[in-house]
Amino acid sequence: MNRQKFYLLLIAVLLIYGLLPVGCSEAAIPKPYGYFRVDLPAHRYERLDSAPLPYSFEKSVYARVQPRMEEGENFWIDLKYPTLNASLYCSYKPVHSNLFELSEDTRKIVYKHTVRADGIGEKVFENPDKKVYGILYDLTGNTASSVQFVLTDSVKHFFRGALYFENVPNKDSIAPMSAYIREDVIRLMESFEWKK
Repeated sequence: MNRQKFYLLLIAVLLIYGLLPVGCSEAAIPKPYGYFRVDLPAHRYERLDSAPLPYSFEKSVYARVQPRMEEGENFWIDLKYPTLNASLYCSYKPVHSNLFELSEDTRKIVYKHTVRADGIGEKVFENPDKKVYGILYDLTGNTASSVQFVLTDSVKHFFRGALYFENVPNKDSIAPMSAYIREDVIRLMESFEWKK
């Protein structure tokens, strides 16, 4: 037997007994995109009680407070999360018999996201002892903002916040960070107080 016939016979035997892999027996399935794992620190809070602000609350120790200057507006701040590439933009308006207009403006801003949102949930918040009432908005889907909220005493003060990430929205990649900051927003709302 010559060498060529020997190799053909060997290949045939290996194929018969399944010892030689040939091609793919199953259809190839593409792997889903992976995202970097983000190790999130344990939640820790400190009181934000700056003298000129007409409000105070507990904020994450990992968020930097940055005053925001808008023409004609006072007491606006941003809570920057540099390690998460996110910002919680907070604005304040005094109420001058315009609570309905302020509330409707907030609602319009939130519901502009319906184009991209899978859903928008509203959770009512009340703290009658501190005269703080509000709504927490949870936006699901590939929205630019996943969490927004509003707080008021219904008479003098109106405070609103919106969480934004500084990158293209992708609900899968930012989900853990969004949930993490949402807990900080809830703590902010629960600890919020108006100054006299």
